[in-house]
Amino acid sequence: MTVMEQRGAYRPTPPPAWQPRTDPAPLLPDAEPYRVLGTEAAAKADPELLRRLYAELVKGRRYNAQATALTKQGRLAVYPSSTGQEACEVAAALVLEERDWLFPSYRDTLAVVARGVDPVEALTLLRGDWHTGYDPYEHRVAPLSTPLATQLPHAVGLAHAARLKGDDVVALAMVGDGGTSEGDFHEALNFAAVWQAPVVFLVQNNGFAISVPLAKQTAAPSLAHKAVGYGMPGRLVDGNDAAAVHEVLSDAVRHARAGGGPTLVEAITYRVEAHTNADDATRYRGDSEVETWKQHDPIALLERELTARGLLDDAGVETVRQDAETMAADLRARMNQDPALDPMDLFAHVYAEPTPQLLEQREQLRAELAAEADQEGAQR
Repeated sequence: MTVMEQRGAYRPTPPPAWQPRTDPAPLLPDAEPYRVLGTEAAAKADPELLRRLYAELVKGRRYNAQATALTKQGRLAVYPSSTGQEACEVAAALVLEERDWLFPSYRDTLAVVARGVDPVEALTLLRGDWHTGYDPYEHRVAPLSTPLATQLPHAVGLAHAARLKGDDVVALAMVGDGGTSEGDFHEALNFAAVWQAPVVFLVQNNGFAISVPLAKQTAAPSLAHKAVGYGMPGRLVDGNDAAAVHEVLSDAVRHARAGGGPTLVEAITYRVEAHTNADDATRYRGDSEVETWKQHDPIALLERELTARGLLDDAGVETVRQDAETMAADLRARMNQDPALDPMDLFAHVYAEPTPQLLEQREQLRAELAAEADQEGAQR
């Protein structure tokens, strides 16, 4: 018998007092993603909610298209499109109360806008003009996070602190499937579960971490199955079914607000566009795969449901599209204006109280700018 076989034969018996802390069965996700549209559950969905979801999806699709065009015109440095993922983006924003917090990743600009942030301010970071571009406290939206998964521990910390203070606040943290491979993901979920923090983790599984497919990241049955290892419920949902995503997230938010602790939601969706405008997606996936997912488009799914129930007609579709065009025209016009940049802003909002070194650097720059202005004036 080999050493490994000998070790494998050893099965220590736990002490009598040992027992599982939690029954894992209720924490496990369903075998198939939860769906509403096209099922009997759709008849119970609120018509007004469905109409609002549809309007926001159409507007979001147009926002993605306009932002992508702005990168080609040099008005944006980069834009990570969420085309195809609009159902996750919109639902995440709409399930939250005003007092709650949204913690987005870099691809979640659309969720930020749906939460109420000015469309131009939401793009300012991607334009390279400002630290964040918007006031996080105004709409309770954390800065768009470019480093993978670093926003997750922040969400848990805020939610835990709110609960300690007695504030009725829930944090919803968004992350991609690639972010689940980061240590921050593990630390955040472990912390949240141990402290029963009121957090909802939404994983948008769009198939690829840039060019790396999910199968090369994890061998788990699903990302939602990872929840049981932390002691929290895992939910699996069709990420292109806006009504289903909204229902699952709403349940998770209510669960967290009632003191039930965190939930991990995996939304199965697809990134139709490239990772960013700097990516060539044809190098790692075929056109047939993209076309297959386009047949499961979130806007088409919801439009089909609304039309079948007599809740949407051609006039209603045209009204929604015109509203989206108006938004896009305003975004285009405002983004085509050159921003008035002040070099002294480099020192604003870095520290609550500027350090002596920062103050010294600020005065040095102020003196250099003044000398440059004097020199230009003398040459005129």
